[in-house]
Amino acid sequence: MSSTVTGRLHTLYSDLGQSPWLDNLDRRWLASGELQRWIDLGIRGITSNPTIFAKSMSSSDAYDEDLRDLRRSGTSVADAYWHLAQDDVAAAADLFRPLYDESGGTDGFVSIEVDPNLAQDAAGTIAAGTELHRRLGRANVLIKVPATRAGLPAIRQLVTSGVNVNVTLIFSLVRYNEVMDAFLSGLEARQGSLAEVAGVASFFLSRVDTEVDN
Repeated sequence: MSSTVTGRLHTLYSDLGQSPWLDNLDRRWLASGELQRWIDLGIRGITSNPTIFAKSMSSSDAYDEDLRDLRRSGTSVADAYWHLAQDDVAAAADLFRPLYDESGGTDGFVSIEVDPNLAQDAAGTIAAGTELHRRLGRANVLIKVPATRAGLPAIRQLVTSGVNVNVTLIFSLVRYNEVMDAFLSGLEARQGSLAEVAGVASFFLSRVDTEVDN
């Protein structure tokens, strides 16, 4: 990585208040030190989703041994996926934790998405998000929730329970406003500290870019 790029990444934050994230979590990056190098270069967070993990798991042998052990123990394919994904998110969160602490809890986050099959299931999303939050047990993990109609009450309840959320698949200002209302409503209903709950609202810019290009 050139010093020019390094300088620009740091300048994005120091001069413009923007926190550059990566949208690619791979076990090879964790094992090789590549992710730590990106953090040193100025990356301030990272996100993941089932598509990213599926590509990582299928394109290398980094997961093969653990996957074989899980399958031999009788673990289902779905449960094995979540076991491996949570291991990677936990390891990444530990690498970003110094940045989280240094920034006072405003940076250094790692996202993991709930099962996309729950996109229209508010109760299922709440249960899955709560369980991921419990299992990972890290203050700098964001639970990614799709901004569907069913996702709105899930956002509210998760925030009320003290779960950090990264709301994804936002495609309109109307839905963005609804997401913000759900987040703020969750904070208002919360009994514990508000400072312990973080939130991100993620517009899917690549989809917008595609439409603009056409």
